[in-house]
Amino acid sequence: MTSRALKANQETTAGRDPVHLSVDPGNRFLIVANHVTSSLAVLPPHEDGSLEKLVDLVVLEGQIGPYRVEQPFAKPHQVEFDPSGRFVIVPDKGLDQIFTFGVDGITSKLLAMDALPAPAREGAGPRHVSFHPDGAVAYVVNELDSTVTAYRRDPGYGSLSPFQVVSALPDTFVGHSRAAEIMVSKDGRFLYASNRGHDSIAIFSVDPASGRLTNTDWEKSHGRTPRFFTLDPSGAWMFIANEDSDNIVAFRVDQQTGMLSHEEVSVRTSSPVCIVFATTV
Repeated sequence: MTSRALKANQETTAGRDPVHLSVDPGNRFLIVANHVTSSLAVLPPHEDGSLEKLVDLVVLEGQIGPYRVEQPFAKPHQVEFDPSGRFVIVPDKGLDQIFTFGVDGITSKLLAMDALPAPAREGAGPRHVSFHPDGAVAYVVNELDSTVTAYRRDPGYGSLSPFQVVSALPDTFVGHSRAAEIMVSKDGRFLYASNRGHDSIAIFSVDPASGRLTNTDWEKSHGRTPRFFTLDPSGAWMFIANEDSDNIVAFRVDQQTGMLSHEEVSVRTSSPVCIVFATTV
């Protein structure tokens, strides 16, 4: 029997409420979003998986959104490398903007791009981004107004330009709800977004030529507050983490229609908020 170290080392992100991290495809940069202190931290990983000390801390600034409770200052909620691995996309819930940064390969510092941040509607609260497999389109789920915005992606500069906004909620729902997670299917034909309050997964079809979205259905999450969901590596299964009902629920994905079928598979666990599939060698 062999043992494996659970923690190589620990380094500070120099901020509060770190909500998301991402590693570039070359495993050279680890970037963290400090949600409450409005900053992005860069900590390069060593070959053994341990982290160097903080090498860069960028504080986001801009005009805050109109929602004074949820938008009192910049609130980066995710850091995600784009399909090229050259640019970092940062949806900011507090500023109603999506930032794009480059990374200096020598200094490991974030580089501000010449293009202006991509706008979202006032009060939308951009939360997470997911890219179409062809890399031409990015989709951002907006937490506060429960919408999804489609953006054209400039491959040269990594900048985003909006071209469509659609609701993640059915027009018959008149209660309170906030969107949370978003994901494009592996084949790029479908997009999913979760609703906390309506407690559902919104299902969209993706036009292969234009990238435009069309609402096709909503599937109940069989729990409360689906903060997170993900597709398994095969794309045949979706797993939904219902934070406030303490369960993870499995759904079978119809590969032809994108529809979800609830399976009698549920795991009880306290406040699940993220699921990651391990790869085996």
